[in-house]
Amino acid sequence: MSGCGNKDGAVDGNHVMDMQQAADRADGILDDVLNELKPGVQWAHGPTSTGRCDVSRMRVVMTIVSEQRRGSFLGVVDRFWRKSGYRIKAINKDAELPAIYAQTDDGFGVTLSVGGKGQAFFEVDSPCVEESEVAESTTPPNGPSYEGVYPLPRPNVHSDFWSAGAS
Repeated sequence: MSGCGNKDGAVDGNHVMDMQQAADRADGILDDVLNELKPGVQWAHGPTSTGRCDVSRMRVVMTIVSEQRRGSFLGVVDRFWRKSGYRIKAINKDAELPAIYAQTDDGFGVTLSVGGKGQAFFEVDSPCVEESEVAESTTPPNGPSYEGVYPLPRPNVHSDFWSAGAS
């Protein structure tokens, strides 16, 4: 069912999913994992990208996740994805730039990667779906939208928990 070699596209129930439906599904996956983080983190939308038959959505965490809290952050996400039935495909245990790569049972790739200054990025990539127009996400960010700003700034929101020990 996944991979762009499948010209029939991903199947949702008995009908073939299009790119907008895949983007909506990706938004739901992102909403679910971000809602799992307690205390919550502030995030902004990253770019939406489309390929020949796939779509990707990204959310960028604007809360500072300190080096001391990074393992906890990744652990919460890893446990949630496993509990949700996702298959963990790989874990990069690099101390500075760790990442978790997983896949949903319907073929969506989900990634949590940590970049420079500890900034966390969540990305969801769809399997091959029917081509269609894709609107921007209707999920409002829980902080500044940074509309028209690229690249997004480094994380700049302090959390008493997630930012503990950060300078």
